[in-house]
Amino acid sequence: MGADRGYNTRSFVNATRALNITPHVAEKKRYSAIDGRTTTWDGYAVSLRRRKIVEEAFGWMKTVGGLRKLRHRGKAKVRAVFTFTCACFNLVRLRTLEIEHALR
Repeated sequence: MGADRGYNTRSFVNATRALNITPHVAEKKRYSAIDGRTTTWDGYAVSLRRRKIVEEAFGWMKTVGGLRKLRHRGKAKVRAVFTFTCACFNLVRLRTLEIEHALR
């Protein structure tokens, strides 16, 4: 289970381990609840890289896409704005991928 650094608490880590779930939360420099049982696995590093990709998308949507402060009310309107912003992000990402592919 992947989570932000804010979930790096002993109670959260112990609760997930009690459910037989490996907590992939970002490691703190001091007082980290994550130990070598998690951080030594190759999957932990992969999980952190994949989470960064997800965070980039939401960061773009909040800054460029205007989702930090919505000006619309109601589930239907918010859903429409979110869907439109996701589509725009995919177009920007597609352009970047095509440029990278052309440079190969």
